[in-house]
Amino acid sequence: MNGESNMEIFVTGGTGFTGSYLVSRLVKEGNEVTVLARKSSNTEKLKKLGVNLVLGDITDKNLVNSAVKDMDMVYHLAAVWREGGGIPKSVFWDVNVNGTKNILEASLHANIERFIHCSTCGVLGHIANPPADETYPYNPGDIYQKTKCEGEKLALEYFHKKGLAGVVVRPTGIYGPGDLRFLKLFKSINDGKFIMVGKGDVLYHLTYIDDLIEGIMLCGKRKNAIGQTYIIGGDKYVSLNELVALIAKVLNVPVPQKHFPFFWPVWTAALACEIVCKPFGINPPVFRRRVDIFRKNRAFDISKARKELGYEPKVSLEEGIKETAEWYKKEGYL
Repeated sequence: MNGESNMEIFVTGGTGFTGSYLVSRLVKEGNEVTVLARKSSNTEKLKKLGVNLVLGDITDKNLVNSAVKDMDMVYHLAAVWREGGGIPKSVFWDVNVNGTKNILEASLHANIERFIHCSTCGVLGHIANPPADETYPYNPGDIYQKTKCEGEKLALEYFHKKGLAGVVVRPTGIYGPGDLRFLKLFKSINDGKFIMVGKGDVLYHLTYIDDLIEGIMLCGKRKNAIGQTYIIGGDKYVSLNELVALIAKVLNVPVPQKHFPFFWPVWTAALACEIVCKPFGINPPVFRRRVDIFRKNRAFDISKARKELGYEPKVSLEEGIKETAEWYKKEGYL
């Protein structure tokens, strides 16, 4: 495989933030793209791109088998990632583990040329000795990370033991125009309401969406990538203090000075919030996974992707934050 166009490519998670960018790139390069999308998903962007749609769920084994059988490649990005009490843990297992097994098994039987499995650096949890590379031991924390970890292990089993030609991609924190996961951070800084919990010296590693897509595409094109795992991240990681200061600079607002030195009271409050909201089936405004940003290192080494894939992030952190902030403003979020 030399990365040629005009391939039949199947994508899961194509209606999501990363998936929509990937689908756009695949179409642009001249491929015939089919996307598996839930019936409740917004597919307007995909329809405009002219992709083929298969409406259904990755947990439907028969549907997945039928959809994959005539494909050349599979990019598997579908996942349940929100975690705040509103989604049962069983749903994470159904999608992130069992759904992954369905698509792997279907791809194996269909003799897919290459399978790209999108995992997450979250499978490594807190990085005690940063930066972490691909050999760092698994250490998942929350239910999302645990199920993504099991999904990644399944993928590697199919790649190494069952003969499916595949690659595991582990993105660091993904951001850029179109993403809303970092909106609360930007908005709280913009509105002067951000409060730093703890010292702010924990490390954070972001990946601008365009760089991530380039890394994913390289995993689909490079022959030497088969059977490998690659961390795809931005050029550098920074402390949370540095990240907040940079966002404030881009937004042209004062650097936040509010500070609460103790982490665990905040974590306990987040837990209480989860407990209160759970019976009502709603996502709490504050939950443990969100406050973990203040205590867990997320710093990674991307040298393997650089050396073996020729991956090189092109968007600086400041430039990426600027593009993201401009999009937030354009859409009326800030």
